[in-house]
Parts: sequence; C-alpha cells; structure tokens
Amino acid sequence: MTAIPGLHHVTAICSAPQTNLDFYTGTLGQRLVKKTVNFDDPGTYHLYYGDRAGTPGTIMTFFPFIGSGPGQAGNGMASAVAYAFDAAGLDAWVDLLAQGDVNFDGPEERFGARVITLADPDQLSIEIAETVDMASGGFHSVTLRLADPEPTARLLTGIMGYEELGEETGPGLSRLRLRAPGGEMGSVIDLVRDDGTTTARQGAGTIHHVAFRARNTEEQRNWQERLRAARLDVTPIIDRQYFKAIYFREPGGVLFEIATDPPGFAIDEPEEALGRNLMLPTRYEPYRARIERILPPLSGHI
Repeated sequence: MTAIPGLHHVTAICSAPQTNLDFYTGTLGQRLVKKTVNFDDPGTYHLYYGDRAGTPGTIMTFFPFIGSGPGQAGNGMASAVAYAFDAAGLDAWVDLLAQGDVNFDGPEERFGARVITLADPDQLSIEIAETVDMASGGFHSVTLRLADPEPTARLLTGIMGYEELGEETGPGLSRLRLRAPGGEMGSVIDLVRDDGTTTARQGAGTIHHVAFRARNTEEQRNWQERLRAARLDVTPIIDRQYFKAIYFREPGGVLFEIATDPPGFAIDEPEEALGRNLMLPTRYEPYRARIERILPPLSGHI
C-alpha cells in the first residue's frame, strides 16, 4: 500500500462570503475554482479556492455561515494552514503584504526555514512557509493542536505512511513535524501539543476538516479497509461530485477526510470558466431559482 501523498484540500468556516472571496482571490491571489453549495445545507455556499486548474493540494474551501460567531482553535482541531513558496517567493510575499498594509508576523524560523503568519478576515491563521523541496503555490502543511500528539503520530506514521522529521520545543510549545514521502504539495503535518487552557469552539475562522489525497477510487477503498482494520470509524464512500470522500476522526479528535483526485473541478464547467457560475448537484437543480434567491450575490471573482 502506498503512502498518502499529501493534502487534497482543507475546509474551514467563515462568516461573510464576499469578504472571504475578496481576501482569498485578492490578498492571497487564489482563484475561485468552484462556486457551489454545501451539499448538506444548500442554502449555504461552498466556495473552493486554488490554483488555476484546481489542482489537489492547492484547494482551500469554505462554508460561509452568515452571522456565525467567531470560533476558537484549540485541543482536537486543526489550527493553521500554510502555503509553500521558495525563498524568493517568501521575500516577495513579505514585500507585497507590507506594501498592501496587511498585518503579518515574522518571519520566524521553523525547522530551519522561514515562516510568516497572517490572519484572514475571520482570524483564521494563514502561514506562508519557505521550502526548498516542494512545489510553490500549493499547500505546505497544516497544524493540528492535540492534547497528546503520540496517538495521532502513530496513525500518520504507522498506517498513512508519514515519516517523522523532527521535533522543536520552545516556551510552552512542542511541535512534531511529519512528512509524506515524495515531496508533493501539502506533504507536511505539524502536531502541536495543546495545554488545554484554550477552549476549542467551532465557528467562523476555524478549520472544519483536513482532507488527504487518494489518487483514485481503488486507492481510496484500500485506505477505507486499512483504517477500518485499525478500528477507526470510517464512513461509506460519499460522492461530492468533484471527488469521492471518506471521513473519520483521528485519535486526537480532528476530522480527517480522504478525497480522490478525480474527477476534478472541470467535470461540469471548462477550466477557463471555473468559478464563474453557481454549480449545483443534480438533485438540487429543480430548486435552483429558490437557492439563488437565498444566496447573497458575489462579485469580483474571475
């Protein structure tokens, strides 16, 4: 069984969809690659951002719950997502953010490389991490906050094929770094020991789940069987139109997903038009007029 190659997407919660769209397509320069609805709540958008083609490993997605209160990352949650850039790219980001009057912290050094941190409009922690051996522009990593990182580390290394790269400690902080072999985008996971003093609360500005890649449905079924054999409660395969998904809670409480690379985001609109129109799954098409009346209009996304 091959190892997980890295991240497929990361899904978070935001409040105002237009503000979220302006930040990710404007400040961060991402492309809106899919404008659809939450398949479980079609009165709410599901917005997907990524590179121009919507490549797995670049996709940041949001459920905009208008008026939702702020969340708080804590024990049992993913707390930050990082994008990968080479040294010149990170320097360019520092200059660009400074010229745009965007507040950020750093650079700080982490595992021998520089990282800067900024917050999106809902205060979700977004990092830009320097890398020498990973493609630029996609994900670098996610950070998980855990009361005890060891069971999660055993899952990632013993079952999902990750390797330990090392650990850094500082005042009140212990960060264990794991990496999937192959050096593909989003191959790094950082596990941070959480002291439990912060009350975790899901809401705007928090990460809902972390999705890993399966190259195809056969590989996904193999992961499903392997995880069930490890006594993890894994869902049946769910069709999300642009990928198929399985979900499970890792031992520390974070919701994990394994999503297939195919069929991809160009299945229902051509690559040059990605994100331009509201795309609905077939079962919601009869209700399109009603859904479009409920959803707030969005502009400036192409």
